[in-house]
Amino acid sequence: MFRLPLLVALAAIASIGVLPSLAGAADDMAIVKTGTFEGRSNHITTGAVSLQQISDSWVLVLEENFEFDGAPDPKLAFGNGDFVPSTVFTPLKANSGIQDYMLPDHIDPSGYTQVWLWCEQFNVPLGVAELQ
Repeated sequence: MFRLPLLVALAAIASIGVLPSLAGAADDMAIVKTGTFEGRSNHITTGAVSLQQISDSWVLVLEENFEFDGAPDPKLAFGNGDFVPSTVFTPLKANSGIQDYMLPDHIDPSGYTQVWLWCEQFNVPLGVAELQ
């Protein structure tokens, strides 16, 4: 139901006072939606993604099988059939492997049906995952 690296990272952040205490976080953590990336704009983007909720916070997790062939300026965002520019929230940390991203408070992902990997430099999609 949860990933140990995510809890370790959240515990480290909580220890410096950025997040509230994680006491009971495992009980509060739930996978809300999942999806699988498909490449766009002649890019190869594959692998699973999950949207997890921890109390009032949201975490986007690119799973271990995530792979991306690379491009300049890749960012994560959300959409509903189309890319929503106001939801761009972070640069991609790496082109492969498990990655955790805390969503900023101003983004409520429950209203979106897709996760987008977007190239801001060229204004093109790199991959899209339909959330179920």
